[in-house]
Amino acid sequence: MLRLIARRLLVSAVLVLLVSLLTFLLQAAAPGDTARTILGDHYSPEAHRLLAHRLHLDEPVLVQYAHWLGQALRGDLGSSPISGLDVGAEIAGRLPVTLSLIVCTTTVTAVLGVALGVLSAVRGGRIGRAVDLVSLIGYALPGFWLALVLVALLAVAVPVFPATGYVAFADAPAGWARSLVLPVATLALPGIAVFAKQTRDAMLEALSRDFVTTLRANGASRASVVLRHALRNAAIPVVTLVGLTSVGLLSGTVFVEAVFAMPGLGGLAAQATTQHDIPVIQGVVVVFTLVVVAVNLAVDLAYARLNPKVRVP
Repeated sequence: MLRLIARRLLVSAVLVLLVSLLTFLLQAAAPGDTARTILGDHYSPEAHRLLAHRLHLDEPVLVQYAHWLGQALRGDLGSSPISGLDVGAEIAGRLPVTLSLIVCTTTVTAVLGVALGVLSAVRGGRIGRAVDLVSLIGYALPGFWLALVLVALLAVAVPVFPATGYVAFADAPAGWARSLVLPVATLALPGIAVFAKQTRDAMLEALSRDFVTTLRANGASRASVVLRHALRNAAIPVVTLVGLTSVGLLSGTVFVEAVFAMPGLGGLAAQATTQHDIPVIQGVVVVFTLVVVAVNLAVDLAYARLNPKVRVP
């Protein structure tokens, strides 16, 4: 197990390095630069040259990246040339919002989706067809339209939940939960449909195996067969889907944070991209990559727990 973790961490370190380099190169190749954003529409070439020199924008791209990387390896993500704020502090203040959305949405999606999928596989018939219908509807609904409908119904017509904003958990746990209901529901509904269908298919395949017939012939209870044996064998594709969902939510949070006016990393990344704020972009990309690394490592450990053969190098 330790060798598996060490190998994954080594690969992850290389991945973080390559992603940060690629992001820096793409941002440098994009039209415009930070100096033009700061100076505005009307500026003299001399003013642009002086500001670009002060910001080291006139140096080769790889030299700029090496300078940023040296700071990052010391734990310093620099400061924003646009706002002047410390990038690390800005990310630390917004990270709980994005992580709350990702963790809560993944949890709700997995729990409800797996429950519906198991119920559909065990009961079949009308329930199975209902799950298929809900899956199709949930996957087809546009996220923007769904967010607006939820706000209109549950924040305007019946003011149960806030339409915008975010409450920190440390300030008010109940307010934190209420502020996440509508954003999480917007992100979770399509995912629940996918989880339900994936779980049902995996469960049907597991329930058709010979070991299930043997367990039933030996008098094992239905609950034991379904929950302890069939669900465990069907869990690997579901765990894979959990990882893919968590990673996919990194892009989904950009949309949700904009609609519900939540101060998360998605909005910060979008704003920094339009302003060519390279230190902020680099910091957000590194954090997002670390989240992906953590999710993939958790999925690998879950594989090793469910299937010991995965532990073999």
